[in-house]
Amino acid sequence: MSDNQPVGLLGFDNVLFPVGDLGEAVGFYERAGFPVAARIDELGLAILKVGKETPGLLLRVEDGIVPRTPPWPSPRIWLEVPDARAKGQALAAAGIPLLSEPFSVATGWTVEITDAWGNVVGFTDYLKRPELARTD
Repeated sequence: MSDNQPVGLLGFDNVLFPVGDLGEAVGFYERAGFPVAARIDELGLAILKVGKETPGLLLRVEDGIVPRTPPWPSPRIWLEVPDARAKGQALAAAGIPLLSEPFSVATGWTVEITDAWGNVVGFTDYLKRPELARTD
């Protein structure tokens, strides 16, 4: 690296979630609306698409991880959707339990789910602040 090289943050690459069973995890996230970009079973990896982004949600099998639910504070990733309450209805219709009913936040609404290993994904909208929402 040269002395002139910028060292600032450029954006997200992948968000990594540890899972205990790749097939079960991929099935869960597909039902939640995540298309699979790539799956490499021999490495215990799957990359799920998030919108038009090239990076995505990376699922990686970790030895010894067991199913758990998050009654404790845990890291969360929130992803923007056009309407979080409608997303919550679609998730419930797909058989995915919600952590709670959609709740109000400063910019709109959010609904959260968790996989079998306690990884939490939220879906949030900007219905209260549409000027901040993505446009495409």
